[in-house]
Amino acid sequence: MLADFLICNTSEVLSCAGPAPRIGRRQADAGSLARGVVAARGGLIVFVGHESDWRRLGTLTDDAVVLDARGGAVVPGFVDPHTHVIFAGDRRDELRRRLAGATYAEIAADGGGIVSSVNATRAATEDDLAADTRARLDEMLRCGTTTCEAKSGYGLTTDAELKMLRVLRAVAADHDIEVSPTLLGAHEVPVEYRERRRAYIDVVIREMIPAVARERLAEWCDVFCETGVFTPDESREILLAARQAGLKLRMHADELGPSGGSRVAAELRVRSADHLIFVDEAGADALAAAGVVATLLPIASFYLKLGRSAPARMLIDRGVAVALATDVNPGGGFSPSMPFAMTLACFSMGLTFEEALVGATLNAAYALDRHDHVGGLEPGKQMDAVLVSGPAGDLIRVGADTIRAVVKRGRVCHAR
Repeated sequence: MLADFLICNTSEVLSCAGPAPRIGRRQADAGSLARGVVAARGGLIVFVGHESDWRRLGTLTDDAVVLDARGGAVVPGFVDPHTHVIFAGDRRDELRRRLAGATYAEIAADGGGIVSSVNATRAATEDDLAADTRARLDEMLRCGTTTCEAKSGYGLTTDAELKMLRVLRAVAADHDIEVSPTLLGAHEVPVEYRERRRAYIDVVIREMIPAVARERLAEWCDVFCETGVFTPDESREILLAARQAGLKLRMHADELGPSGGSRVAAELRVRSADHLIFVDEAGADALAAAGVVATLLPIASFYLKLGRSAPARMLIDRGVAVALATDVNPGGGFSPSMPFAMTLACFSMGLTFEEALVGATLNAAYALDRHDHVGGLEPGKQMDAVLVSGPAGDLIRVGADTIRAVVKRGRVCHAR
């Protein structure tokens, strides 16, 4: 067995290997292997096992890279399945207002929120958008993310949405993070259509989706199904049009209230229903029966001061695969860190460390339909890994310098 890349001298490899998604009690199985090694060739893993077995079976090429873990743990590269990483403008002033007691709805009513980002993004040049997006992806990479989803949704015209997705494609072409693009033209009804919302839905269905599909700019279509934004019926119509155009489906559901989004997600069997702060047990049962992943975003709940988190424990107990994401965005996703999302999932949602790790790796990869090549450390998958300075549990030590190195396709792309 020949390899050109080896990680050795570990305390533990948490491989998260095996079939996806992990559901119910199986979500707590992170595949722990004490003092394991991981070997790869050409960016793909060829061996995960004990050092003694590697010494017996494996051989390194003359130019092989050997990464000494120095007794630290190794986990798969994190997969972030819900981000709004491409945008222009700065809404940190809204955070100050929120800290002073203003609500999400009050800020939006004053022209803030999504509308503010739409105005800035429409006005931004492609070069500015690219530079800002690249910088945010760099932050995510340093936090261990090696694959992510990225949504449009701050253009809300066909031209502006296409601009965002074209910039995203250009940035992703030469960035270490592997990007899965999503059309989110139904993120909000733009101001100029508020009195004729049906006309905007027609724009999304008849112009935006076909244009994106023609250029193959997106893999997914998403809709913000929420009271005051898009109704369940409108969301269903948009998503069905996207499916007809060849896009895969995901959606924002039940974030700010019981909007009915989880019912639409289950009915359409979308791959992922995201947020789900207000999902109830009946909604969870429907998601479980339909095989829909619950992608939860505890960082958004935290920064939006919503006062509650998604019922992750209930979802797992009722057989829903749970994934975690950061929701990087200008208004409430102020952290690029999947380890921080894991921390909040453990301490505000009731997950164990292993459940959170699976949610940030294998189940997150399944939420992006990339579980065949990322999200776990096993032969045949990409050599995407995070080296931890100490035990794997140190990842939830917020603010500590716990990530020693990040590997993508068998290449160290960040090291401390």
